[in-house]
Amino acid sequence: MRLTRRGVIVAALVTVLTLTGCTSSGYPADPEGTLDEVSGGTLSVGVVHHPPYVDATGAEPSGSEVDLVRAFAEQIDADIAWTASGEEALMTGLESGAVDLVAGGLTDQTPWSSKASLTRSYAEDTGPDGSTVQLVLAVPLGENQLLGELERFLDEHHEGARP
Repeated sequence: MRLTRRGVIVAALVTVLTLTGCTSSGYPADPEGTLDEVSGGTLSVGVVHHPPYVDATGAEPSGSEVDLVRAFAEQIDADIAWTASGEEALMTGLESGAVDLVAGGLTDQTPWSSKASLTRSYAEDTGPDGSTVQLVLAVPLGENQLLGELERFLDEHHEGARP
């Protein structure tokens, strides 16, 4: 009977320790450690020229999404390394780890959704055909801690954000 009671106690202890480990600050996890790497370091941001969200014609990009990214980088104490290019090159950069985040008027209907993790919609706008579009940002697939931190930021700091 003692062995059974001891077995129950050990099983309960293992369960408690396992559940405690699952709620640590490392979850949701970033398999590549992106959030930990860029926090207090450098956030590599790819921008697609798509005014008014991103104007990449100057020495430094500007626009509403650039302002959002700058505020997010400030919140995580990161410097920003900007890369201006086309969507295909930047989405490939997300896959390879060359960029950590892509901005540039992406919508939740982007054909790149199988190549990147998209934030929840943070705002609505009118598309070229007059339909309503949902604006999103993109991060590397699987980097869920980075995605979660970015979504929390958008929820808390963007006027068009939804809870």
